[in-house]
Amino acid sequence: MDNIREKIIQNYIDGYNEFDIEKMVRDLDDEIVFQNIQDKEMNMTLNGINAFKQQAEQAKSYFENRQQRITSTKHIDDKTEIEIEYSAVLGMDFPNGLKKGQQLEIKGKSIFVFKDNKISELTDIS
Repeated sequence: MDNIREKIIQNYIDGYNEFDIEKMVRDLDDEIVFQNIQDKEMNMTLNGINAFKQQAEQAKSYFENRQQRITSTKHIDDKTEIEIEYSAVLGMDFPNGLKKGQQLEIKGKSIFVFKDNKISELTDIS
């Protein structure tokens, strides 16, 4: 079971790194709940695969390139938690002062909740 989850997660990460939305959503439950937590504050919640796809498509323009690399994996019941190293080059200027072409280096984690070998919840924390 853990090996299946790791393959599903790696497929999601590969899709993310390749800007391939269909690959990213291949193993998402139709009722996926996605949350993004940054600096201990939740700044995004998405409900359903269509909302997730729409946001993922929009986010493609934010980056010239992006790379998530899994540094550790921990399985607990129906959850799998990964720690990641994230690097990206921004594809646009942001209101918070970050500029197009700027390099980002972030460490974070993602928590995947599984139901019937589909990702039913995904929380990104940085």
